[in-house]
Amino acid sequence: MEKTIVLIDAGFLSKLTKYFGNGKYLRYDLINFSKNLAKKQKLECVKIYYYTAPPFQSDKPTKEESERYKKYETFKANLSKDSIISVREGRCQRLKVDGKFVYGQKGVDALAIIDLMSVPLQHKEVKKIILIANDSDFVPVVEKLKELEIEIILYTYYLKQRKSSFSRSNELLKAVSRYVALSKEDFDSVPLNKG
Repeated sequence: MEKTIVLIDAGFLSKLTKYFGNGKYLRYDLINFSKNLAKKQKLECVKIYYYTAPPFQSDKPTKEESERYKKYETFKANLSKDSIISVREGRCQRLKVDGKFVYGQKGVDALAIIDLMSVPLQHKEVKKIILIANDSDFVPVVEKLKELEIEIILYTYYLKQRKSSFSRSNELLKAVSRYVALSKEDFDSVPLNKG
């Protein structure tokens, strides 16, 4: 079976599970989720890159910030037990907008772009990559990889409603070799084993 690498934008996936869960995050096995998406493309998943940012921590973290960070560290440690997955971390930025704090991830897409461009060097046998995202920032690297005869299969979700979290430019959909819409069933089929 042909080998593939799965790259996951955790911010996008988190929003999507909350959307599919009607405001509650779906609980699922991330590694089996990735392997199943690869199997659907008749590919064997040999590596997973998971792009995220740790929760924001102020100079003197509040109790809530500390608890959130501890949960994140436990989640990351559990994921990292399996050598198939690498957690790549950007940073969390906090801005004050109209008197309210707004949080955003920084540097996450840059890490994914670096890893995408590293595939031809580090994983010469991989000719098809699965990208789980919805950000048009990936268009230039996808086009460059196509020149190197590497296909990008995009798993995403989009809505035509303007200003929706899932309404995006079609540029990424046009750039990839093919795209597949993620469904709630993709998550439900890989329940998280609590054991």
